[in-house]
Amino acid sequence: MIRKPLRPLARIFSARSAGENPDLIEHGNRRERIAMQHERILRKTQRRLIMMGGIFLISFGVIGVRMTALAISEPSEPKARATATQILASRADIIDRNNRVLATNIETHSLYAHPQQVVDSVTTARQLAEIFPDIDAVKMEAQLKGPQKFLWLKGAISPEEKQAVHDIGNPGLLFGPREMRLYPNGQLAGHILGGTTFGEQGVHSAEVLGIAGVESAFDDFLRDPKLNGRPLQLSIDLSVQSALEEILYGGMRLMNAKGASAVLMQANTGEILAMSSLPDFDPNNRPRALTQGDASDSPLFNRAVQGVYELGSAFKPFTVAQAMELGLIESDTMVDIKGPLKWGRHFIRDYKNYGPELSVEEILVKSSNIGTARISLMIGSELQKAFLGRLGLLKATSIELIEGPTGKPQYPENWSDISTMTISYGHGISTSPVHLAAAYAAMINGGTLVKPTLLKQTAPPIGERIISQKVSMRLRSILRHVVTEGTASFGEVPGYSVAGKTGTANKPNNQGGYHKDKVLATFASFFPSADPKYVLIVTLDEPEDRAGSEPRRTAGWTAVPVAAEVIRRVAPLLGLAPEIETSRQNGLTLAND
Repeated sequence: MIRKPLRPLARIFSARSAGENPDLIEHGNRRERIAMQHERILRKTQRRLIMMGGIFLISFGVIGVRMTALAISEPSEPKARATATQILASRADIIDRNNRVLATNIETHSLYAHPQQVVDSVTTARQLAEIFPDIDAVKMEAQLKGPQKFLWLKGAISPEEKQAVHDIGNPGLLFGPREMRLYPNGQLAGHILGGTTFGEQGVHSAEVLGIAGVESAFDDFLRDPKLNGRPLQLSIDLSVQSALEEILYGGMRLMNAKGASAVLMQANTGEILAMSSLPDFDPNNRPRALTQGDASDSPLFNRAVQGVYELGSAFKPFTVAQAMELGLIESDTMVDIKGPLKWGRHFIRDYKNYGPELSVEEILVKSSNIGTARISLMIGSELQKAFLGRLGLLKATSIELIEGPTGKPQYPENWSDISTMTISYGHGISTSPVHLAAAYAAMINGGTLVKPTLLKQTAPPIGERIISQKVSMRLRSILRHVVTEGTASFGEVPGYSVAGKTGTANKPNNQGGYHKDKVLATFASFFPSADPKYVLIVTLDEPEDRAGSEPRRTAGWTAVPVAAEVIRRVAPLLGLAPEIETSRQNGLTLAND
């Protein structure tokens, strides 16, 4: 823009020639310049006003839209976090096979303090110690008088405790909402469920983490927000579990045992309907782990899964079944049992002298160690080891518990001939009761392998064939005779044909030998024997039946009657109708109405 001069010479000369005043020209041009400047300023001001008006209009419009949205939405409490990352506080329920709740969440509160806002620290500390016995009043007083601005007092409190703290009326004591895990059935299935603990904690929420059992094994599933709280359904039946635990506890006390375990499994699917380990615990108040001594002495120790033991004669059916499958023997094959059987510097003896020979069936019925050892020599070390490996008895089970991998079987590295003989009757190899249950299921369900599971199955799995159906049927018949004629005679349950095998193994001592007066008694059973649906393993640790003149420790006197009572109680719960035998008098059949 070319600026117009205030005194243009051409006009000045013209004005002077005409006798006019040239100063008027300058004044006129100056007024014109000032007018143009005012006009530019006015236009600039108008643009700014329009822009500011637009900004205000948009801002108030956004605020109005937000206020309208809040007005029409459902009211909710504001969410606040004490940490920079989001805390996943929700956790899905755990239910049994019939949709009954085993674990769920309840709303509760945490308790924290702002020490600088606490009135009368001495009295407050004393009152808190009265409400919470684990709080030391002296230490609490020192903390409330300290320089910190925030102090956690309790991660979760009951409604009664909250009311008691509220009654103190101290502005420095505050509550935060949160969820905590609740096991409504108390100790029932405690080892299966395991327990939880608080992880990352904020003022308004807390992370609940699984620390044992299925709570830990399925922690990611239970906390996954994408599943929208879909519950974890287990294979166990709450009613059956309750009956099993009640009877097992009574049997443990009656037989003066230091511990006990039981596993009830579906023979065709491997689903565990009930499993118990005693002593047990309440996952609502999970005890601390032992820091010294034997871990198996802790109630947290799951004897059914983590405990690996020499299970004694309960292993003998595996030897007989394999030899039958290989065509080496039949049930009526006679075997030399003259004893003791000497092998190198080792001697194998029977509990009693049964004569010079027994049939294969009689070897199981009478539980002959010598006879079983001789059959194992027919099989050989390599084939025996391979067979037990296919049964899953040489590795940890795949059961869905965080403790599962710790229950790894123990067996000799050098599987010699003497190892073959002792392992054939359950010595020199240690496995868990869950291992035994799965192996028995494969033996009597028609010969197919099952994997133990705590999850409800939608379809029966197709397992590897271990033995033929023919051998499986023969074995079922022989093991039925163990109950009707042999060492498990106390296992008879009216209306239900029970079959199985006893096992009594002396417990090893710290000197490399065995205790003479401490045994592990096991009864591996199944029912109904003709068409097996369920396998039941009952194990008692150091039992003694003291009803007679001398203590009786064998499984036939201790574990068998406990298992029989379990079957009597749970069979109706499982929907099994008793078999009613008709009796004949004077040629007439008595029929029940």
